[in-house]
Amino acid sequence: MKNTFIYLSLLITMLALNLLYAQETEPDKLKEQKELIIQEERNLLKQKVESINNRLEDNEISLEQANILKQQEAEKHALNIENRIAILENEFALSERNKEEEENENKKIEISIFGSGNIINVDYDKKVKYDRRTTSDFVLAVGLNNVITEGEDLEDSDFKIGGSRFAELGWAWKTRVFKNSNFLRVKYGFSFQFNSLKPTDNRIFARDGDETVLETFPLELNKSKLRMDNLVFPVHFEFGPSKKTQTEETIRYSTSKSIKIGLGGYAGFNLNTIQKLKYNNDGDKVKEKFKNNYNTNDLIYGLSGYIGWRTVGLYAKYDLNTIFKDNPIEQRNVSLGLRWDMD
Repeated sequence: MKNTFIYLSLLITMLALNLLYAQETEPDKLKEQKELIIQEERNLLKQKVESINNRLEDNEISLEQANILKQQEAEKHALNIENRIAILENEFALSERNKEEEENENKKIEISIFGSGNIINVDYDKKVKYDRRTTSDFVLAVGLNNVITEGEDLEDSDFKIGGSRFAELGWAWKTRVFKNSNFLRVKYGFSFQFNSLKPTDNRIFARDGDETVLETFPLELNKSKLRMDNLVFPVHFEFGPSKKTQTEETIRYSTSKSIKIGLGGYAGFNLNTIQKLKYNNDGDKVKEKFKNNYNTNDLIYGLSGYIGWRTVGLYAKYDLNTIFKDNPIEQRNVSLGLRWDMD
């Protein structure tokens, strides 16, 4: 009897809460959500009570312990109902308040032109853009750099495979090509590329007339590096699946959890060419920096591509222009690394 009394007391409490919060002025949707909360908690309590009764029948607990456990469960679920309904009402009030603010912002204002007596109605809309087809993101890429030499394999390169590196910093915009599909996007922007080459066998770059050659340095080098700084303007066609999210206010496409493939190229200018040397001379540490164009090409252009997942991708680029203008043997820069801008 005591168990039945506790259980019925909880049901009465639930009914009272239901009557308290489900007012006639509330929208039907809000009432349905409140009723769903009460029903869920009622079912959970019923399961808990049945479990306690089974434990009592198996002599795992005493009658007094069973009554205490039922009372605790009844109080917990009644409080759950109260808290969950309070949260629901607050969320509903917040949503309605924001909706009213948006409606107030989306209004017409009147401008009176002095002396003319005319009134001009101007639409004044601050609402969030329904379909945002263009987004932007910061570009960061790092990796290994080297040279493809005419008539030679990369394995026979004059430059250190692990020591020659590249970095890229920039900004990219991404625009959806088709109105109702996000499968194909155009990605474009600007980037600063920093391509470095470290010669093997204690050599440095030197000018020999119109040519740029590698010469052996007379002292033991701690560092020998040629760095080319470029400003380029990449364009990629990016394709891959995306997730579409549509509400009454907005439509958005997300590729954050999809494979992304980009194919394209870049063109730009060489801004600076610097050679850095470090060596010891009679016990003194010497650092030298030489700013010279070293006969490098001023115009930079090439092919690039990436394949990514989430925010990171594998990135490759290849300069179609030769590194040096008048060298008899053509050499072109090639890079492979990681790129972050996959959102």
